[in-house]
Amino acid sequence: MRHALIFALLALVPATGWTQTLPAPVHDDMFAPVPYEEAVLGQLLFYDPILSGNKNIACATCHHPSLATADGVALAIGEGGVGLGPERQVDPATPPDERIPRNAPALFNLAANEFTVLFHDGRLELDDSQPGGIRTPMDADMLTGFASLLSAQTMFPVLSAAEMAGGYRENEVGRAVRQGLISGPGGAWDLIARRVAEIPEYADRFISFYPHIHAAEDIAFTDISNAIAVFMGYEWRSDTSRFDAVLRGQEKLSGAEAQGLRLFYGNAGCASCHSGPFLTDHKFHAMGAPQIGPGKATSFQNHHRDEGRFLVTGDPGDMYAFRTPSLRNVALTAPYGHAGAHADLAEFLAAHADPAGSIKTFDPTTVRLPQFVSNDFDVMEDAAQVEAISKAVTAPTVALQAKEIAAITAFLETLTDSAAVEGRLGIPATVPSGLPVP
Repeated sequence: MRHALIFALLALVPATGWTQTLPAPVHDDMFAPVPYEEAVLGQLLFYDPILSGNKNIACATCHHPSLATADGVALAIGEGGVGLGPERQVDPATPPDERIPRNAPALFNLAANEFTVLFHDGRLELDDSQPGGIRTPMDADMLTGFASLLSAQTMFPVLSAAEMAGGYRENEVGRAVRQGLISGPGGAWDLIARRVAEIPEYADRFISFYPHIHAAEDIAFTDISNAIAVFMGYEWRSDTSRFDAVLRGQEKLSGAEAQGLRLFYGNAGCASCHSGPFLTDHKFHAMGAPQIGPGKATSFQNHHRDEGRFLVTGDPGDMYAFRTPSLRNVALTAPYGHAGAHADLAEFLAAHADPAGSIKTFDPTTVRLPQFVSNDFDVMEDAAQVEAISKAVTAPTVALQAKEIAAITAFLETLTDSAAVEGRLGIPATVPSGLPVP
């Protein structure tokens, strides 16, 4: 059936340039089974600000379903902000020190078995050679109890002063992070777990579902993160788009959409990196992404550039390389790139077609940034740094006409899955802490 469909699609457009076949459709075996009760518990925790240092930010603040599980801006304001998405503004009473340095990624299909590396730089990845089977900047002994890679990723935002922890002068979680007290009694994770455990509804839910939890004091941060990960996997599995119907032989594309599919899997070369059923090779590529905002650097560095995968591996060949994102619901998840520098999908495609050259003509006036006094464009105003980013690109330039970019854009819109964006459980009206739901 699938081969017949491919031939049917090829008949819609000229056959020249078709270099790859379509991936197999998504199926249940690509995901672990989801216990519904655990997903409901995770839903409440995902939307509950109780996990943040100042009890004012939830996971959903920067990953909201109304914004396709992202936040609609290039670089968010976490702690020190008020509002949601593009409407979020600096709180004049407690302004932040800086923006969050990277764009908030969408959450679709992150629980799929093939997602073995997470974050823009891949600093969290499955690795059988490591204690606990996970490679991370954290000490190996801190990884005990995380049931999955997706669960382990929750340890990062709650420890970030800019994202959820807040400053050391503001709350006990921020102070613990500043002192390097993360795991163990009195550490940041334990402080968060004790908050949750003190809420009767949470304690009852954990005790009723997890066999190893017999009393509230048994609840650990890893239990919280495990529930959140199960919720994310259940809520935002995305495999009911029109593209999925094509893969299952239930629909045919025509017109610009079919032309875009042909280009994507053919002459445009998109599928060389955006491959497989989730349209990612899970690898890292230097694609001339513009560098804006505070940048991501180690504590001893004093610059605004983001060196990407190099920060993890130390390999000069990884300089300015970032993980290939999945393209599920990509038409809804603007802005694009590790720093969200491109607000328009078609413009981003054009830049991707000429990655080494496009960064030199990048227009910063198109960037969606919440108002905040910051040296956001220091790197882009430095000709030497722009040249270094350009030289790191190894991908060839692809000559695409405007109508071809429009066709690829039309094809990418068939990846929109409204049911997945809306979610299966939705946004709870209230959370057990009683704090405002984002």
